[in-house]
Amino acid sequence: MKLCAKKILARCLCIFFILNFLLLISCDRIESSHIEEALGTVCLVSLFEQGKKSVYKNIFSRIQEIEKLMSVNILSSDISRINAAAGKTPINVHEDLFYVIEKAKYFAQLSEGAFDPTVGPLVSLWGIGKNSHIPSQEEIENLLPLINWRNIELDASAYTVFLKLEGMALDLGAIAKGYAADEAVRIAKQAGVTRGIIDLGGNVFVFGEKKDKTLWKVGIQNPNERRGDAIGFLQTTEKTIVTSGIYERYFEENGKSYHHIFDPFQGYPAQNGLLSVTVITDNSMNADALSTAVFVLGYKAGSALIKTLPGTDAVFIFEDKSIKTTAGVNFTIMDDSFYFAEE
Repeated sequence: MKLCAKKILARCLCIFFILNFLLLISCDRIESSHIEEALGTVCLVSLFEQGKKSVYKNIFSRIQEIEKLMSVNILSSDISRINAAAGKTPINVHEDLFYVIEKAKYFAQLSEGAFDPTVGPLVSLWGIGKNSHIPSQEEIENLLPLINWRNIELDASAYTVFLKLEGMALDLGAIAKGYAADEAVRIAKQAGVTRGIIDLGGNVFVFGEKKDKTLWKVGIQNPNERRGDAIGFLQTTEKTIVTSGIYERYFEENGKSYHHIFDPFQGYPAQNGLLSVTVITDNSMNADALSTAVFVLGYKAGSALIKTLPGTDAVFIFEDKSIKTTAGVNFTIMDDSFYFAEE
């Protein structure tokens, strides 16, 4: 078995590469930035001109607060307490976590279960990035009844969360980083920062207007190359860009790759000809959940969903090296081996 997991150094190099790439092609000069590890990834915040130590401190304190509430890797977190009490008793939680779980249920319903925050048992079973292995069909089938977002019971009057079946487990890995990115932008704007880049391990948010009034240019990872190699770039303004792809966390066994984006209905990594899906919209939490949902749904159903959402677009990269985008995308290919496909 060959294990392929992200390393901290690789993440740092990747983020610095992408940032340098953005700055070079945008001809904009960075005044200051700050980088820390949080949310299981490397987080880079770059605030232009008005960036101050106090602002960075407030942003990263907020990110760490979110992690302490929502990480399944922290035993004392609210999410871990919910999971431990599954099938037993409702758990009173912080209003921030309650809000994110409400949103998770909304996107589960919107995607008809393609995005499902109760995927926790599958994440643990496959152990991708930790104790990666291929579970037996019997093990998977035994867990599938636990994967059902409808069995999350919320009480908004008491801020309680209850998982109805013992053995259920929430995993907010496909939505919490987006919420943190939105909070980082909110804090920066409240502090008077007028433009900047938030990059929480690939959850990118560009806000404000560049000095030269041109659009921000944001690179999208080439799924077939080392981290930091861009397949092309988007041109946009005041948007968040979130990508879900097979290259993020995976392992290989007997010549086959198994990635971390699970089909909640089958219990296996989703296989539909896609290498990655990038969602572009105004809210990073929405983009985070949607990128996972659309990847699981596949191109036909996923693009149909995107087209129903105002101000939301997507880039689809396929195994055959074709690329498709929705109508509102301004995307330039840099790798000549990839090409735009007809609808």
